[in-house]
Formats: sequence, C-alpha cells, structure tokens
Amino acid sequence: MPTIVRLDLASVLLPDHHPAASRGRSVPVFGYCILHPDGPILVDTGVGYGNEFIDELYQPDRKDLGMVLAQVGVSVTDIVAVVNSHLHFDHCGQNPLLFDGKATFLAQADEIQTVETEEHYTDRRWALAPAAQQRILRGDEPLAPGVTVLSTPGHTRGHQSVLVEGGGSRAVIGAQLVWPAEEFKAAAVDSIRRIKALQPDVVHFSHCPAHQAEFPKS
Repeated sequence: MPTIVRLDLASVLLPDHHPAASRGRSVPVFGYCILHPDGPILVDTGVGYGNEFIDELYQPDRKDLGMVLAQVGVSVTDIVAVVNSHLHFDHCGQNPLLFDGKATFLAQADEIQTVETEEHYTDRRWALAPAAQQRILRGDEPLAPGVTVLSTPGHTRGHQSVLVEGGGSRAVIGAQLVWPAEEFKAAAVDSIRRIKALQPDVVHFSHCPAHQAEFPKS
C-alpha cells in the first residue's frame, strides 16, 4: 500500500466564540502526503501567509510546507496532485506554493461554488488554483492505483476524504470528517457511516491531537 505520512503544518488558537473552543483553544493542523509510485499526492496544505484578519483572529503558528515536505524526502516540485479536503483557510493556505507547477488540484464542485459565491468563506487567493490546474469533481473519483477521492459532505457541502488501499490494507484520510458535536448533521452522519462501512484499518484526521483512529479487525 502507498505510504501515508503525516505532516505537522500548523497550530491555530481558536477564538473563545468558536464552537470547538470548549475542547481546548490550541488546535493542531495536519496534512498528509501519500507516497505513491506515480508521484506524491498531498492532502491539504495548512495555513497560508498574508491574511491579516486570519492572523489576528487565529494566531497561527505555521510551518513552511516546502520545509515540512523536505523533511520526508519530498520536494514541492515532486507533488503530482493536491487533494484539498475542503477549502477553509487552514486546509488550503499554502496551495499557492504549487501554483503554476505540474500539480493538479482536486476539489468538489460544491466546494468551488461555495468559495466563489460566499465572500467570507475563505481566502480565495489560497483556495482557487489556476484553471489549468483545477480538476473539479462531482462525487467519488479514482485518482491513482489504490487511491480514490471520496465525497464526504458534512463539515462543508464539498468536503472530501481519500481512500488508500493496497496489500490487503485500507486507510482513509478523513481530514475534517469529524470535529465538534455540532457538525454531526445528517450529511456528516451519513459520511461517517460510509467510512466505517469500508472497515478501514486506520482513519487519519486534520485536527485531532492523536491524528488517527485505528480499527482492529475482529
């Protein structure tokens, strides 16, 4: 199975009014790199630079994506695809580092539409890749042998996860599939049930300090 490497990209300090702040204001931000024979695939890029509002509100302690990738033996120019689980600022912030390169950016059509129509949804400079690099999805789609993008709405309408399979093992990068209880809306519950039905060996998350949940086979 392709190797999944966790990337420690940032931490943010949640404002008091944030619905998840009661669980602890300091929150990690993880991305993941899938080391695949066809080339490394990046899932989420962390918090970007140059947005004064985000800096003031969330006080991010971010790490340069290029340096984090270098620590696992990957160059930014090696990346062949970027799967943004969704396009909130802490999941797409360093996308521009890969703009005008060879990487393809995959996002659900619903997510792109939200970015384009809701002014304060995210930082559009970070979220929207050049048109030539965009691959807009409408549901599940194979990305590479053993790697499938899964539509998992809930946290956002266009949230997506990544299924990685091979060698008799199965893992899911669930990203922000779950976080606070307020997000257990109908769509999120359906997405959670769907991922559990896959019986993965492990599910990786974006903001949980433990970063993953393992599911031993019975």
